[in-house]
Amino acid sequence: MNDQTTFRALVVREQDGSFQRAVEERRLTDLPPGEVLIRVHFSSLNYKDALSASGNRGVTRKYPHTPGIDAAGVVAVSSVPQFVEGDEVICMGRDLGMNTPGGFGEYIRVPAAWVLAKPEPLSLYETMQIGTAGFTAAQCVDKLLANGLQPEQGPVLVTGATGGVGSLACALLAKLGFAVTAVTGKESAHDFLRQLGCTAVLNRQQAIGRVGAALLRERWAGVVDTVGGEILVGAIKATCRHGIVTCCGNAASGDLSLTVYPFILRGVSLVGIDSAECPLARRKAIWEQLAGPWHSALQEVLNSLSSCISLEQISHTVDAMLAGQTRGRIVVALGEQS
Repeated sequence: MNDQTTFRALVVREQDGSFQRAVEERRLTDLPPGEVLIRVHFSSLNYKDALSASGNRGVTRKYPHTPGIDAAGVVAVSSVPQFVEGDEVICMGRDLGMNTPGGFGEYIRVPAAWVLAKPEPLSLYETMQIGTAGFTAAQCVDKLLANGLQPEQGPVLVTGATGGVGSLACALLAKLGFAVTAVTGKESAHDFLRQLGCTAVLNRQQAIGRVGAALLRERWAGVVDTVGGEILVGAIKATCRHGIVTCCGNAASGDLSLTVYPFILRGVSLVGIDSAECPLARRKAIWEQLAGPWHSALQEVLNSLSSCISLEQISHTVDAMLAGQTRGRIVVALGEQS
C-alpha cells in the first residue's frame, strides 16, 4: 500500500451556492496526517451526517468533504504500538466526519487517541448498528440509572422516539423494565414504537402541554430528550420531583424558554449529553455496558431496528432523513462483513 492507493468515498462539494453529493475515487494522499490508517468496513448514517452532507456550516466548515461520524474497520497502517495491522477497531466522535474526512470513505486516517479496540463480543457490523446514536442513548440511560432512577418510580419520556437515539433509548429502557412513553410526530410509527416496548405514545403537542405555564402536572420520573425546543421545555415542566432530564439533541430547536421553577421548586436536574468529546474512560465504560450486560437486551431489537445501505444509497437516504422519513438505525456497508 502506498499514498497513491485509491479508494471510494462519498464527497460533498459546493457548486454555485448549492451542495452536490457523489461517490468519487480518492487517494490516500487526500487524507489528513494521522497515526492510524483504517480500512473502513461499516459506518452509519446519523442526523449530524445528514446535516454535514447538506452543507450545514455549523457541522462542517469547509467543502469538499466526506461525512461519517462513525467508522468500524481494520487497521491498515499504524505508527503507534497500541494498534497493529489487522486490529479490528472503531472510531466515533471527536472531529471525525465533521471537519476530518469520515466514515463514508473506504479509508480514514486519524489520531490514535480517537481509536478504540472493537469491544468483544460485538462484530464490526453490530458496533455500527449501535454507532453514535446507540452510544448516546446508552449515555442517557446510564445517567438516569446513576441518578437512582428505578422502574417503580414512574414512566420515562423519550422524545424523537423513531430516530436513532430515541428508538434505541426506548428499547433499552423497556428491556430494563421501565414504562416508556414515546413522543413522535409520525402517526404511522405507533405500532413500531410499541414493538420496541413503549407502553404509551404521545404526539408532539401532547408532550409540549400548556404553553406559558411555569409548571405542568408531574408525569415523568425521567426523560431522554433528543430534539430540544418546546418539547424539551414541556418535558422539564412535567418531570417529577428530583427527576432527571437528559438532553442530547436540537433537531427541533436549540432554544430553551422556561423559568427556573422546575429546578428550584421540584429539584429537577437537566443533564447534557456530549458524545463527540466524551472522555476516553467514560467512552470505554459505556461500550463495556453495550457489549456486556446490555448486549443481550439489545441484540434482537438492533436487528429489527437496523437497515443496511451502500455508499451509492447515502445521498437519497440523507434526503429522506432530513424529511423525517427514516427510522431506527441505518448502517452503511463499505467492506466485507465482520
